Amino acid sequence: MALRYPMAVGLNTGHKVTKNVGKPRHSCHRGRLTKHTKFVRDMIREVCGFAPYERRAMELLKVSKDKRALKFIKKRVGTHIRAKRKRKELSNVLAANEESSSQEGLSPSPLFTITINLAPKK
Repeated sequence: MALRYPMAVGLNTGHKVTKNVGKPRHSCHRGRLTKHTKFVRDMIREVCGFAPYERRAMELLKVSKDKRALKFIKKRVGTHIRAKRKRKELSNVLAANEESSSQEGLSPSPLFTITINLAPKK
C-alpha cells in the first residue's frame, strides 16, 4: 500500500507517490451539454420562440412574482428541480433582454427577430 507522506512511523508510512489519475468514465458524460447540442437548442429557440406557459411565467417574473412563477412552472413541467431550472433560464432571458434594450436606449423589443429569404434558388 503506497501512502502519501515520507514518515517513519504512523498511518502515513512509506515513500511519497503521485496519484495515477485516469480519464473520467464514459458513463459520467451523461448530462453534459455539448457545443452541437447547445447550437441546435439555441437555433430551435430562435425559430420557435417560447411556449405559452413560458411567456406567462416570464410575465409573472417581470412583476416579481417569483414564488408564484415557480409554482406555475412546477405544475407544467412536473418536478421542483426542473421548475427551478426553467425559472432560472427564463429570468436569465429577461435579464439579457432588458440589458440589450437598455444598451440600445430603445423600448423593449421582441425577444427574437427572424428574417427568411423565400426566393427560389437558381
